[in-house]
Amino acid sequence: MSSIKKNFSYNLVYQILNLVILLVTSPYIARVLGPDKSGIYSYTYSVANFFLLAAMLGVNNYGNRSIALIRDDKEKLSKTFSSIYVLQLLTSAISVTAYVIYLVWIIDANRTVALVQGVYLMSAAFDINWFFFGLEKFKLTVTRNMVIRILSLVGIFVFVKDQSDLILYTFVMAGSQLLSTLALWPYVRKLTKFRRPTWAEVAHHIKPNLVLFIPVLAISIYNVMDKIMLGIMSTDAQVGYYEYSERILQIPMAIINALGMVMLPRMSNLVQKGEKELSRKYIANSMYFTIWISMATTFGLAAIAPVFTVVFYGKQYTACIALITALTVMIPCKAWANVVRTQYLLPNSQDMIYVVSVIAGAVVNVILNAILITRYDAMGAVIATIFAEYTVMLIQTFKTRKELEFGNYLKKGWIYVVFGIIMYIAVSFIGNGRKASVLLLLIELAAGGVVYCGLSIGYLLLTGKADMLTKRKSKQ
Repeated sequence: MSSIKKNFSYNLVYQILNLVILLVTSPYIARVLGPDKSGIYSYTYSVANFFLLAAMLGVNNYGNRSIALIRDDKEKLSKTFSSIYVLQLLTSAISVTAYVIYLVWIIDANRTVALVQGVYLMSAAFDINWFFFGLEKFKLTVTRNMVIRILSLVGIFVFVKDQSDLILYTFVMAGSQLLSTLALWPYVRKLTKFRRPTWAEVAHHIKPNLVLFIPVLAISIYNVMDKIMLGIMSTDAQVGYYEYSERILQIPMAIINALGMVMLPRMSNLVQKGEKELSRKYIANSMYFTIWISMATTFGLAAIAPVFTVVFYGKQYTACIALITALTVMIPCKAWANVVRTQYLLPNSQDMIYVVSVIAGAVVNVILNAILITRYDAMGAVIATIFAEYTVMLIQTFKTRKELEFGNYLKKGWIYVVFGIIMYIAVSFIGNGRKASVLLLLIELAAGGVVYCGLSIGYLLLTGKADMLTKRKSKQ
């Protein structure tokens, strides 16, 4: 098995574990905490996350790429890691100080919950996942994170029993994040040595980090600002509805993000070696896979939303049905943009295209949020996010249209839209007028999988794209 397949498998297993934990805990937390307490957690987490983003700047992408470029030179590896991490420590200290000021002089309500979220913020000072990703040491990071995620799952069911346990729930979530960052440090000394950098070496990373921080901040605006603006302009319950609806999108995006996480360091290394043809081949294969999986999940989630929402969250969350259905519209564009970003823009250091696209998306999101939230509550935030995501995708596509073969990707991938529609009709017919239950949900999932995969396999066989299958058949 190639290293790409191995790394993708490791990440996919971890993402699947995250999804399993999400699917197990979300119904429990939704019922135990209720919409209001869930909204408080979501709001305070969103604020703390802004400070964490400021602490990390653009180091996740920049550090990953920088390490991937020089990983074969031990001296440069040590120098680069040390100087980037010292910069990360400095920005983390500034961000934590700013958060303390926020806690003492700005926040009024839910100060205790916000204080506990500070543990989550502290994890930024120790987060060196970017170093291991750049080295493509995915097995190491994944196995440690899996153990900690399982421990957090146990902690939730042991300590969180009712609405009064909001503080405990927050501590379990924040503490597990801090623990996951600390767990990697014992392995750093085996891979490189820390050397005290000069200020010039540290300062060298400030500008490129800030450039990549702009898109990180912009993305957070339309990923996190929705909840903050909902908390200010609407109710805690609306924040809770939006939070649990958005969580469902983590299911398809987990697979796509796992692919992007693996391909970014590999593509950066290929660009450094000048292997353009191999890079184009990887991008094309990634696009075809992304189109296939995004169409399946877009139409699949939309079809099961009515049953899924009631089964997992309870009848008090029926408002999420329309929100989930609407949010599925942006799965294809997020998946498409993920491939363009992680496999072309960032590896080729075309950071400004990335920056401009996400700034435009953030501006669209904030403007539409301000207009729509007061009128449509959580649905207003959903509409704003959809427009923002498509703005990002269209700009990135337009700017790279001469370098990437988008026409071929669409020409070969459009058929999966048809298969998705057929699957949606079949699944909707099964659930129409029937009482929501676990059994019905399982039947819908099985039927959808059989229809979509059956059509896909049939199409590949008919078009001669399943040569391996036909060769095996002939040998038998």
